[in-house]
Amino acid sequence: MLVVGGGINGTGIARDAAGRGLKVLLCEQHDLASHTSSSSTKLIHGGLRYLEGFHFALVRKALQEREVLLASAPHIMWPLRFVMPHDAHLRPLWMIRAGLFLYDNLAKRDHLAASASLKLRKHPAGTPLEPRYTRGFIYSDGWTDDARLVVLNARDAADRGATILTRTLCSKIELTDGPQGRAWLATLDGAHSRVVTARAVVNATGPWVTRFLYQSTPAETERSVRLVKGSHIVVPRIFAHRFAYIFQNVDRRIVFAIPYEEDFTLIGTTDVEHEGDPSVVHIDDAEVRYLCDTVNRYFTQKIAPTDVVWRYSGVRPLLDDKAGDPSSVTRDYKLELEKTEAPLLSVFGGKITTYRKLSETAVDELTRALGQRVPAWTKTALLPGGDLVGGSFARFLRYVERHYPWLPAHLRKRYSRAYGTRVSHVVGNARSVDDLGAEVLPNLHEAEIRYLQREEWAVTAEDILWRRSKLALHLPPDAVEVLTEWIQRETRKPSIAQRLR
Repeated sequence: MLVVGGGINGTGIARDAAGRGLKVLLCEQHDLASHTSSSSTKLIHGGLRYLEGFHFALVRKALQEREVLLASAPHIMWPLRFVMPHDAHLRPLWMIRAGLFLYDNLAKRDHLAASASLKLRKHPAGTPLEPRYTRGFIYSDGWTDDARLVVLNARDAADRGATILTRTLCSKIELTDGPQGRAWLATLDGAHSRVVTARAVVNATGPWVTRFLYQSTPAETERSVRLVKGSHIVVPRIFAHRFAYIFQNVDRRIVFAIPYEEDFTLIGTTDVEHEGDPSVVHIDDAEVRYLCDTVNRYFTQKIAPTDVVWRYSGVRPLLDDKAGDPSSVTRDYKLELEKTEAPLLSVFGGKITTYRKLSETAVDELTRALGQRVPAWTKTALLPGGDLVGGSFARFLRYVERHYPWLPAHLRKRYSRAYGTRVSHVVGNARSVDDLGAEVLPNLHEAEIRYLQREEWAVTAEDILWRRSKLALHLPPDAVEVLTEWIQRETRKPSIAQRLR
C-alpha cells in the first residue's frame, strides 16, 4: 500500500495498515505535519459549537474518539478545563446549559470531568476577566501536541514495518500489470526518487486531495474540499492559572485562549476562505486584529498586534457541503474508493480528533477491496512513549527523576512530555549532562538533535525547533540560523567508515 501524504490522516492510515501486516510505504512532499496538521488549535474535542447546528452524530463520534486518544498517549495529550464567560446578549443561559448537558452525555467519559456553572468572582479563572462577567460555565476537552501526534503515528508505523519517505513527492500514478494482477505504478520524486508498484494507493494529501486526483492520477471525482484558513497568534502569558477559555464573539464565532508552553497564551482561530497554493498561507493583519479585539472584550489585560511573538496559519481541507459561511462548513469526512482495477482511496475532510477512526475505516475498506480480512487493532493500542510507568504523567515524571537524577529538572520535564517512555532513546547511555554532547542552543543538546534526525525524520532546523518541538519560542531570534549552521557542519563531517578508509 502506498500512502501519499504525511499529515495526521496519512500517518494514521499507514500505522493502522502496517499493524495489520500490510507492506506500507508513505511519502510526503515536505516534512511530516508541515502544513495543516501542525497548524491547528491543538485540541482533542467534540466541537461544542457544532451542537448549535444539530450535528449530533459528528459531535458524538468526536467525543467517543476523544476518550480513545487521551488514553493512547498521555504524555502529549491530556484533559483541559475550559471556562466560558456568559455574555447574555449572544446566547441565553438555557441554551448553553442544554448544549453542555448534551456534550457531557453524548458519549461515555472516563478521563474528563463534567461541566458545571461558575460564579466567576469566586473562581481563579474569573480574576483576569472584565468585572462585568460574573457568571459562566466550565467543561472539559483535551489538548494535544498536534505535530508530535503525527510523528508518533509515523514512528509506530515504521516500528511495524512501514517505510516513511519525507521530502518525496508522488508526481504520478498509473495502472500497470503487477505480479498479483492490476496495480499502481507510482513515480516518486525528490529526496528518495524511485518508481514503486502498489496494489493500493491512499490519497491523504489534505488540501491537495482534489489536485492530486486530477493532476497525478487517471481517476475523476465530483467531490471537493473547501480550503478554509485558520490563523492563530501567541502572546506572552495573559493569565497564570491552568484553565483555558472559550469566548463567544459578536459574529457568533468562538475564539479560544489556551495556556501554551508555560510562558505564553495561544489564541485562535479564524475562518477565512483561501485560494491558491495551500503551502503558501499567512495570517493577515485583519485576522490579528480580530483575535486581539475578541480577547480584549473579555480580559482586563489588553493585547495589541505588537504583543504577538508568533503567528501561524493553516489551510483546513473541509468537505465542501456548500455552506455559505466558512465557519459553518462541516468538520466531518468522506472516504471515496475509486471503482478502478486497483483500489485508490481518497480522504476528503476530517479533523485531528477523528483521525484514528478515519484511519481504521479507511483500512477496513482497503483490506476488503484487496480480499483480506484483518481485524482492526488501534482502539486500545498506545502510541510510542505512551506506556507511562505508573499510568499517569506525574508518576512517570518521578520515575524519570529516579532513573536520571543528573538531568536538570527542566530537561526531565520537557523530555518526559515530548518523548514519554522513549526518553531512554534520547538519553541513551548518558550518565551526565556532558554525555548528552554539546549544548548547540540553550537546553538543546546534540543527543536530542541526533535522536530527532535518526528516529523522527527531522532534517532542517525548522523541523526540530518548530515541529518536533516549540523550542524556538524560548530561544533567541537567531536560533534557526545557529542550528542550521550546526546541521550543515555535521553533515559535511566524514562518517566513521570514511575515516577508517
